[in-house]
Amino acid sequence: MKVSYNKLWKLLIDRKMSTAALRKQVGIAPNTLTKLRHDEAVTLDVLGRICEELGVNIGDIMDFVY
Repeated sequence: MKVSYNKLWKLLIDRKMSTAALRKQVGIAPNTLTKLRHDEAVTLDVLGRICEELGVNIGDIMDFVY
C-alpha cells in the first residue's frame, strides 16, 4: 500500500514552515524526513508527533494511494 504526504507539504507551505523546522520541532531523524519526502512508510509514532506539533489529524497530512 502506497502513501502520499502531499497534504503535509501543502500544510507546511500554508504555515510558512520549512521541513528543517518541522524536523527540529518534532525531533525526527533526517533519514525519516527523507522517507517522508519519498512517500515511504514511517512509524505511527512519527506521524503522531507531527500531527501533535501541527495540531491536525493524520488524515490532514497523508493519504493512502490505491
